[in-house]
Amino acid sequence: MEHNRNLQMKNLPSDDRPYEKLERLGARGMTDAELLSVIIRSGTREVSALQLGQKIMSSAGDRGLMMLLDSSLEELKEIPGIGRVKALQIKAALEIGNRTVEQARSKPRKQIRTPDDAKEMLEEQLRSLNREELHMIMLDIRNRVIRTVRMSEGGLTSAVIQPRDLFREAVKANAAGIILVHNHPSGDSSPSRDDIESTLRLIEMGQLMGIKVIDHLVIAVSGCTSLKQEGHI
Repeated sequence: MEHNRNLQMKNLPSDDRPYEKLERLGARGMTDAELLSVIIRSGTREVSALQLGQKIMSSAGDRGLMMLLDSSLEELKEIPGIGRVKALQIKAALEIGNRTVEQARSKPRKQIRTPDDAKEMLEEQLRSLNREELHMIMLDIRNRVIRTVRMSEGGLTSAVIQPRDLFREAVKANAAGIILVHNHPSGDSSPSRDDIESTLRLIEMGQLMGIKVIDHLVIAVSGCTSLKQEGHI
């Protein structure tokens, strides 16, 4: 019984636990065996999920993850420690990966070349709101959109910018640059002094983080103003 308890994930050093490591480093910081252990969730009486993942990847040799992709359900179930449920979990995870790649190839990501490109993404959503919202467009090194996220919702006159939240999201998305977009319910898209000063502070912080703050757009019923085009940043 004591031997079995020692095989549990919770008894591993925190830096070696796959779940904690995934949270800390992200999926790209994990080995194939560690990712596999997260998918299969539990091991056997003899080995932990991590040890089982290591054994499977070791037996795969040069084929690596392709061994799992090419194997049928029945072939996966022949691997010691892999039963019906674990085999199904592996196949489901592999299929999600395949579909993600197929969708990415069939739907190229939008590239931001001008402020108008960014404006088109959010203008309709933001221009008529009766309270301010701050959104962030995260871009890769080629200025292609990774995703957009609403960062804050303010009162009738202001949206609260939390720098730590902005850059936390950008780091998680592995973004090389960001564009900030917020609206003015007043109908005037002219940037306020606070808009300009806050953006300049975020640019400085971004330089330290290695994340470029490319522009800040202010959207209103009257139109859209780019702080970069206006020479404020």
